[in-house]
Amino acid sequence: MEQKYPLTYRRLRTGAAIRELTATVKLSHKNFIQPLFVDETITTPQPLNGLGDVRSETLSSVLHTVENALKNECNKFLIFPVPAHKHASAFDFSFAGKIFATIKNEFGSDVWLASDVCLCSYTVHGHCGILNDAHTKLLNDPTVKQLAAYAHILAQNGADCIAPSDMMDGRIAAIRKELDANGFDDISIMSYAAKFSSQFYGPFRDACSSAPQAHGLKDRKTYQMSPLNPGNAIASALRDESEGADILMVKPAAFYTDVIASLKQKTTLPIAAYHVSGEFAAVEALAEKGFCDRIAAHTEVWAALQRSGADIIISYASQHAKDWLQDINY
Repeated sequence: MEQKYPLTYRRLRTGAAIRELTATVKLSHKNFIQPLFVDETITTPQPLNGLGDVRSETLSSVLHTVENALKNECNKFLIFPVPAHKHASAFDFSFAGKIFATIKNEFGSDVWLASDVCLCSYTVHGHCGILNDAHTKLLNDPTVKQLAAYAHILAQNGADCIAPSDMMDGRIAAIRKELDANGFDDISIMSYAAKFSSQFYGPFRDACSSAPQAHGLKDRKTYQMSPLNPGNAIASALRDESEGADILMVKPAAFYTDVIASLKQKTTLPIAAYHVSGEFAAVEALAEKGFCDRIAAHTEVWAALQRSGADIIISYASQHAKDWLQDINY
């Protein structure tokens, strides 16, 4: 009698070697970006609750952090400038320019520097742009004008990429026009194209001193995406593509892999997934309680992001990606 064998797939899971050979997700540290916070108000680096070994840096300490990251082949950074003085409308971007000039003067083309471009760290009320007199509405066009000027200053000081996170309409076109008109047509734009109004930004807002404090407009729901409307996020991302964005970002990422997957089907541009501070801190808290292995949990999240279609991962542990990924055992 002919012997029948049941279908089995366990042979592809019998050991680490064959699991590596047959894995379709191939994570590489070269696809990671490390966020860096540089704060004008501090004189020594300050720890950030929930973000592992990421600190608020001074203008001098950030050079040591970049140098250490380079030793682990982490050479791509997303900079968040935190200025000392806040205003309602007239903003001074000189400190941000100084950060980029300082890092580029030290490391040159060995580093790739993107800058978050938003006004939340600059405004007295913590919102991402200029408010009306009653503080009940964020004004789109005056904000976009400031963002374009900000991008120009960053480009003059060595930024390789502009990453606007404000979520104003038309800011990609305005920034692209400003850059191109001033000879910076080679500088890329990584748009926070699908940035949701989320509960998972807490540690970040502490780091950037950017929590909304207006007496009228209490939150960012009038300009950031609703978690209940993914179609609006996709439409906004595709608009940013048409306006000249080079990379489209989804933020948060771990809770929005459906948006990443959907956007991947509609664009040929690279997609960046930002594993935001609250998502990152949740993994850190689980590990601290002994409920998971810290490294394995973070790398599992990274695998999920790439599996859903992300080409680039922004993680607070990017500086460790090379070490962690070479030891991964799934």
